[in-house]
Amino acid sequence: MNNFRFWSPTEFVFGKNTVAHTAQLIKKYGGAKVLIHYGGQSAVKSGLLADVENNLQNEFIEYVKLGGVQPNPVDTLVYEGIELCRKENVNFILAVGGGSVIDSAKAIASGVSYAGDFWNFFDHTVTINRALPVATVLTIPAAGSEGSDSMVITKTKGGLKRGSGSPLIRPVFSIMDPVLTFTLPANQTAYGIADMMAHVMERYFTQTKGVEVTDRLCEAVLLSVIKEGPAVIKEPENYEARANIMWAGTVAHNGMCGVGREEDWATHGLEHELSALYGVAHGAGLAVMFPAWMQYVYTSGIDRFVQFATRVWGISPTGDKKETALKGIQALKNFFSSIGLPVNFEQLGAQKADIDKLIDTLKINSGGSLGSFRKLDMADARAIYEIAAKA
Repeated sequence: MNNFRFWSPTEFVFGKNTVAHTAQLIKKYGGAKVLIHYGGQSAVKSGLLADVENNLQNEFIEYVKLGGVQPNPVDTLVYEGIELCRKENVNFILAVGGGSVIDSAKAIASGVSYAGDFWNFFDHTVTINRALPVATVLTIPAAGSEGSDSMVITKTKGGLKRGSGSPLIRPVFSIMDPVLTFTLPANQTAYGIADMMAHVMERYFTQTKGVEVTDRLCEAVLLSVIKEGPAVIKEPENYEARANIMWAGTVAHNGMCGVGREEDWATHGLEHELSALYGVAHGAGLAVMFPAWMQYVYTSGIDRFVQFATRVWGISPTGDKKETALKGIQALKNFFSSIGLPVNFEQLGAQKADIDKLIDTLKINSGGSLGSFRKLDMADARAIYEIAAKA
């Protein structure tokens, strides 16, 4: 196990009717003038946005609103949010929505006090050293951004999708009411399941030795998602299943599963190019790319893939490690298919003819290499895209 520091200060307020605590929590963390940041019309139509506004009004908390966050959030709205916060002297940002809304809120929070272009944080030429406090009312369990110190934004010019992070952008509190997820469409629920599983697997597939505790944590989250995922799709108002999926998404990406171990993140890099080019849901792209990455790299650490197959999927080892490992990869693909997720380019709506475009932007975003379980160059990336294209 590697040395590590782990700090996860977010206050999670979990359960039914917890939105009623929003204003009280904002005051607790110093909010006086709030930007309410949200996505499209779902928060409006559901009445959630009105509930949040009424809660703030009842506690005499001033606020302004900025909606319009799209899946795979873009820089143009971040710039608009930064200017709005400066103009209105906002000192606190409340994200009402899923990962895209939260990531956009984090980017705004990091840019308000910075004199330069906030994209410098994503070019990694500047470190975030100040940020407005961010809080969330989570409506989509998937990205884990409600408890993480990271964010992903797409630059519209050039279609560059990149991540950045800092302890300063970890939400100060997150309100999590599983009832708010009852009306999620089945496909969006499935995308979230793939996303949280990918967050665990990016940490699980490591070359670091002596990490039994975090191995077991990762496996526990994966097993819980595998059990509860089909249940929430079949029974959208199954509160206990929704609650377990919601908390799994947080645990998958708040850093707990990755302490003391080297993480990979190659698959996320490969997928970001797909969602930047095609506008596909991040979870859908991950469902395609993760099995393809696995198929390409499994021989670089076959014992870990055998462990994945036996501990997570219950596959009985045959004595042939390659056979067992491949059965585990196929079991993951079968699970994704069973909940309605794509597992190849055709099902995703991607084109093999576009692999050159994907490689061109991946090279810019990654610097020409990615991953740690097995270091990948652009020839490796091309081979993985080709596996995904023909799978």
